This record gives sequence, C-alpha cells and structure tokens, in this order.
Amino acid sequence: MTAARLPGFVFRPMRYSRSGFLIIDQRRLPARVERVRLSSAAAVARAIRTLAVRGAPSIGVAAAYGLAVEARRLPDNHLRSGLKRAAELLRDARPTAVNLAWAVERVMAEAQAKTEDGGWRNEDRKRGKRGSGPEDKIAAHALRLGVERAARAIEREETERSLAVSRHGAGLLGSGATVLTICNTGALAAPGLGTALGAVLEARAEGRDVRVFACETRPLLQGARLTIPELLRAGVDATLIADSAAASVMPGVDVVLVGADRVCRNGDFANKVGTLGLAVLARHWHKPFYCCAPASTFDPACACGTDIVIEQRDPDEVRLVQGRRVAPARARVFNPAFDVTPARLVTGFVTDRGVVRPPFRRSIRRMLRQG
Repeated sequence: MTAARLPGFVFRPMRYSRSGFLIIDQRRLPARVERVRLSSAAAVARAIRTLAVRGAPSIGVAAAYGLAVEARRLPDNHLRSGLKRAAELLRDARPTAVNLAWAVERVMAEAQAKTEDGGWRNEDRKRGKRGSGPEDKIAAHALRLGVERAARAIEREETERSLAVSRHGAGLLGSGATVLTICNTGALAAPGLGTALGAVLEARAEGRDVRVFACETRPLLQGARLTIPELLRAGVDATLIADSAAASVMPGVDVVLVGADRVCRNGDFANKVGTLGLAVLARHWHKPFYCCAPASTFDPACACGTDIVIEQRDPDEVRLVQGRRVAPARARVFNPAFDVTPARLVTGFVTDRGVVRPPFRRSIRRMLRQG
C-alpha cells in the first residue's frame, strides 16, 4: 500500500492548501464529521491542547502546518519574530508528545536557514531591524515558502513512516489473530494508516482476518469514539470493551499492540493512561506486547521514563462524561493523560525501520542511526 493509494475508508484528518488548514475535529466524532479551518498558530495550538487534533505523529504535522499558516498571516516586518513566538506557543501546547517539539524545531531550522540565506541586509543586521526594500520582500517570500515546504515534507514523511510501521506490524499478525489495543492509533492519529491500528488494517489488506478488542479508553473514550468507527469502516471484526474488562479478555488475546507519544532511549515509553495496565496483564498471561511508533517518536535525549513530563488534564474530563456530570463537582481527581510503561515489559517496538527487540539501549540506538 502506498500514500497515493490509501483505501477509501481511511480518514484524512488534515488537509493543507493555500486557502487554509482544515482538520477533522476529533472531539465531534463519531456523531458527526466536522471540518474546521484553522488560520493561525494560536488556533492550531488550541486544537492540539483540546484534542481536536491528537495522536503524536498527527500533532507534529498539525504543528508544522500551524507555523505555515502563521507565516502566511504575519506581515513581512514581523515574520521572523512572529514565527519564534508561534513556535513557543505550539511547542507548549502538550508536553508529552515528542513529535510536537520535533516538528516545530525542524520547521524553525528551515526558517533560520532561509533567514541566513540573505533575509537581512548587512546594515540592518547591526541595528536588529529588517529592511523594507524589494530584496527583503523576496526574502520574506522565500521564508514563507521554506516553512510551507518543510511542513509538507513532514506530512509526507510521517505518512511514509506510518505505512512502513503498518507493514512491519502486519508481519506479526497471522490469519485469525486476536489483537488487544487501547486509545486510537489509526489514521486519525498518524497520517497514512496509523501505527498499531495500521498494522491491523495492513494485515486486513493483505487478506488476513484479524479480530480486535478495543478498550473504550476512559476518560475521553478515544477507543469507543475513534478506533471502533475506523475498524468498522474497514470491515474489521471489532469488539468494544470497558477498560476494566481487559483482564477478562487477555487469555484469548494473541498480541497486544499499542502506540506511543514518547519513547526513551532505554525503551521506557509514554502512551495513553491504561497502557501500563495492559503491559502488566500481558506479562502475567505471557502475551507479546508491542509498541508501534515511527522513529520520530523516539527521543534519544530522554534517558528513561522518569524523565518524561506527564501531562495532567482538566479534572472535569473525569467528573463529566460527554458533558454530563457523573461525579460531584468537589471530587478530587487524578487525571494524567499518559502513563509510562517500563522497557522490561515490552516485547519489541514496531518502527518504520523494522522491529526493534531487546536489549533496547543498543537496538534503539542502532535503529535511530539508520536514519
């Protein structure tokens, strides 16, 4: 399967053109497919923070396009400084997903390169002011074009990575395999087919019947609202379970496939809260447990899981369900968006560069060097 030949059932959650940046608002699914136009970096940061856009690879792509729409919006004389402010805003939108900072830094590196190519007059460099002559307008145009090209390149590369992860993951699934997963790791979370869910869809495309148990994923129900609709659209045999039912189905599961928002260089990784519980259950029942993530989700600067900043979200996400109160307003709430699964519970990482197995410090380092 190639990026140019994705099947019709696959969601296309983002679309960028000169007329703007459109996203599917994932908060509205599955009740309706609502497309929203985002016209500034602030709007993109808000969409990321409120989970209108979600999934580590998709967050990175959205942030890159957030800089592209901001570059088009800013006047020439505030372009460089405005992009720097926008980069900080986007980078801070969610702290755990490494793809976010990675994509912003890559686009800003392109912006810096364009600036150094001649965007400043020599005399204005000394005064710290941008000139207003024709050459400065040309430089501003080149900067905007460079930011846009970098964002498009990130989307293209993340799509190819997703398809490669899907192919490698499908190789783990025999016909009739039963998969347990959590949260949403399909095309809504990563351009292309997704990551963990992409493996299921690729296996299906290759003619193998695969059954999936999908955890509902409290408190925001990404499994119920996003994963189940994606699987049903693809014709996959899918069963929705309460998160607390995972232990009951685990004996009949062949493999657990999950995604990641950040993978440390020792193999610890952060993913949707509840993932750690699945890893513990898989170890108890002697089931293989794989994390599916592209190389862009690996953070070699992060030594181990204790270094990962875990996002704490609004307590009302737990007190309310779809806007209706289910707990007293005064109830204290612990609401981490993610938990950290230690490397010792992981069978392997399914990446776009192949399946990485223990010992992880060495194999992850080798995998990253391939790029």
